[in-house]
Amino acid sequence: MRFKLVPALVGLALATSPAAAQGADTILNVSYDIARELFAEVNAAFVAKYQAETGRAVTIDQSHAGTSRQARAILEGLPADVVTFNQFTDVQLLHDRGNLVAADWQARLPNNASPFYSLPAFLVRAGNPKDIQDWSDLAREDVAVVFPNPKTSGNARYTYLAAWVYGLEAFDGNEAQVRDFVGRIFQNVPVFDTGGRAATLTFAEREIGDVLVTFEAEVLSIREEFGEAGFEAVVPSVSLLAEFPVAVVDAVVDRRGSRELAEAYLDFLYTPEGQAIAAGRNHRVHDPEVRAEFAHRFPEVRLVTVEEVFGGWEAVSAEHFASDGILDQVFVNQ
Repeated sequence: MRFKLVPALVGLALATSPAAAQGADTILNVSYDIARELFAEVNAAFVAKYQAETGRAVTIDQSHAGTSRQARAILEGLPADVVTFNQFTDVQLLHDRGNLVAADWQARLPNNASPFYSLPAFLVRAGNPKDIQDWSDLAREDVAVVFPNPKTSGNARYTYLAAWVYGLEAFDGNEAQVRDFVGRIFQNVPVFDTGGRAATLTFAEREIGDVLVTFEAEVLSIREEFGEAGFEAVVPSVSLLAEFPVAVVDAVVDRRGSRELAEAYLDFLYTPEGQAIAAGRNHRVHDPEVRAEFAHRFPEVRLVTVEEVFGGWEAVSAEHFASDGILDQVFVNQ
């Protein structure tokens, strides 16, 4: 079945008992744009396991869009019990702007509250006709690049930052040259979709562009979906660690009485079963046994972190993503 845009909010339940209608037996997971298939599988497994262990039939409702857009929707009233985002700053925003999540949210779960991770990678057309191998190829005049708008998509912010990392190394830290390099990549983007899945459809279904830049998990899933005759995966020489942070939205679960269910749901992501589902959906995971089982899927890649290169998310947000920051300047000058 091809990737399709679906309504932003869908429900998953195992039963329609009276208990399922109670607030504590229903939670809303607000998530990033390309995680639909992942959480459809996670939700089914969790609901079955939870009912077997507790006797309660529960419902997991799901909402998907670009994470920055999702964070704003929560601040405006979308009643998320949990968030499963792809960018630290969008979870932190819920604390800083609305005090909706606890200050220590990132310390509540292992691995910086990130149960699995990925990295920006490339999807090219069969045979790689433009011979796209690394970030430098995305700045060539003959290459059309597809990725979503970094103003609305955490996915695209990782792409922007990973390209910046490559530029810093290629131009020995010369910021003017790095800006020009990243700006040339932006000039090669024919359309900036609002989220990662829309960008996937632009590339794969509408057949626009020579290369799609998105999370490796999406790259590998698309290749599997269409078969090797359709697309090829390319992992660049260097990329950026993309953690997928999760958190309970304290203000909502305390009001709704859904904390126990929300916490159990996020804990499930760290279990061997939850890790195997994530790895099966082409996410890199932390569980040693699951990681070894799926190691053949993931090529070696040199990963750097936001902390190493940019001094952390707070620093990069102020310098690059704030109003009139470097990202806005790159957009204006493209």
